[in-house]
Amino acid sequence: MKLEKLQALTNEYLESIGFVWHTDEDETSYIANEVVQITPEEAEAYYEACNELYDMFCEAGDYVVENNLFHEINIPFNLVDVIKESWENDVHWHLYSRFDLAGGIDEKPIKLIEFNADTPTSLFETAIIQWALLKANHLDEASQFNNVYEALKDNFKRIITLDTDIDKFEEHYQNLGWKILFSSIASSAEDENTTKLLQHIATEAGFNTDFEYIDKVEFSDDGIFAKEQSFEFWFKLIPWEDIAIDESELALLLTEIIENRKAIIFNPAYTLMFQSKGFMKILWDLYPNHPLLLETSFEPLEGKKQVEKRCFGREGANTKIINEDGTIDEETKGDYEGHKPIYQEYVELPKDSEGNSYQAGVFFAYEACGLGFRKGSKILDNMSKFVGHIIK
Repeated sequence: MKLEKLQALTNEYLESIGFVWHTDEDETSYIANEVVQITPEEAEAYYEACNELYDMFCEAGDYVVENNLFHEINIPFNLVDVIKESWENDVHWHLYSRFDLAGGIDEKPIKLIEFNADTPTSLFETAIIQWALLKANHLDEASQFNNVYEALKDNFKRIITLDTDIDKFEEHYQNLGWKILFSSIASSAEDENTTKLLQHIATEAGFNTDFEYIDKVEFSDDGIFAKEQSFEFWFKLIPWEDIAIDESELALLLTEIIENRKAIIFNPAYTLMFQSKGFMKILWDLYPNHPLLLETSFEPLEGKKQVEKRCFGREGANTKIINEDGTIDEETKGDYEGHKPIYQEYVELPKDSEGNSYQAGVFFAYEACGLGFRKGSKILDNMSKFVGHIIK
């Protein structure tokens, strides 16, 4: 693989645009001062692969709902009704998500690792930071597979038109005063500033927007309220499974709000199906040996090197790489032991000359729209680095 060293962005600049999580706990920079060189053909392959994968997820979503397979993929029981309602009613539009992929560079085939469909991280990095890195180094910032910002702006408009034709928004809907409330937890600067980036994009798209921390938002049978206003739309950067497990009363209220057509929530509840790593087992059942998929099972794979991970694990926690003979190659601890395990065929990630692994992440907002990379060890964790890219 080809890497190009660049002059790093200063912390002062990053903080001036709201990017304050630039330094890891070990005092090293989270943003790598390099970019991965990819070809136009590789960029097109990522685009086509993720569009195809999303279509497969939608087909598999129908299968899960029709066959009531929520328990199999570890969905909390108190979200089943709201998932069904959001799936069956077209007003619940999927705003954005991120596919994590092995391969795509270094002549390695693209393989789906998982789909961050509900609350994907690295949005700010992908949409803004890697663009700024090229610009600061006097490179062509357009030489990327990266139109995340514009794709999100267009997708906000589709929330109203429920149509691929975004021109209808300007013609018929723009001045109707639609309001979106954006919320995150108060204790995370990363979550807050990512949420406010999305708020800014929605404002540019033509919405009336406001922000409030989740603990100050009020919920009732009549809808969602903050600052003495009701909101037709609510964006929350809070995982659906956390709401189900930690806030069961809120899960019930949100179900009633959606069923009674009092508000629409982004990302929709059905994205929790896609978020579950157990969904990869459903995909493998429906599309066995598909070239974009890795064999996945709820039982250990016999005679294969594989990865054991939890359906709703995050940041590489509670993950094991298991060798063909059953010995443990590498293992991480974490807080997700209570979730159901899945077993996925192991795939080697592309590596640089120092042995660092690179995993591609492709954002999806109506279509695949932006590429970035994470660099780290065999199991990528919260100490992995964000690496931008350039098309050459």
